[in-house]
Amino acid sequence: MEWPTTTHEGVAIQEQLRGRVIVADEDFPLRTVAGVDAGFEQDGTVARAAVVVLSFPDLAPVAHALARSPALFPYIPGFLSFREAPAILEALAMLDIPPDLLICDGQGIAHPRRLGIASHLGVLTGIPAIGCAKALLIGRHDLVPDERGGRAALIHRGEQIGYVLRTRPGVKPVYVSPGHRVSLDRAANLVMSCITRYRLPETTRYAHNLASHGTIPQPRKRP
Repeated sequence: MEWPTTTHEGVAIQEQLRGRVIVADEDFPLRTVAGVDAGFEQDGTVARAAVVVLSFPDLAPVAHALARSPALFPYIPGFLSFREAPAILEALAMLDIPPDLLICDGQGIAHPRRLGIASHLGVLTGIPAIGCAKALLIGRHDLVPDERGGRAALIHRGEQIGYVLRTRPGVKPVYVSPGHRVSLDRAANLVMSCITRYRLPETTRYAHNLASHGTIPQPRKRP
């Protein structure tokens, strides 16, 4: 497929695809869950995408892939998928074991046009997807209870677009939003199902290590 190189083209694609996003629980098998992350090489001109597939619910790595693709779109908040998704799609196509669910290091519908990278990938692949971001892009929320699993609704323009989720007491929360084919509550619950002793889900931890260091860390037991 052709990818845009300007924000004008990018906005047009996001507006076109947002209507295909399903924010509801659909019936799908859940035997594997994949973490998706990307880094960059050669002064940001090449995207290096990692996908690590874990068995669910025990979170043991069963497959992984690493792909590189030219990063033709500049770094602009709200347009992350146009910079990273081409390489991610290549990595997904290389997997021997397909994932039943994607958890992306980025936004789902918690996006100005309701099409963050998790939603974009979900629509393009048909795979259920969740965004689990480390930073807030849009929206407001109340204080998040300082306890494991504590959450506060993330609101934008009067609409709930996700949850601000405390995965461990005493650490910064993460920002969870449905990407495609999952509901608000199920997205947050599934992310919590992938938490062991770290702030970030195991999916993100594995994918980040593969994208950044080319390695797969050892599995960690649940607390």
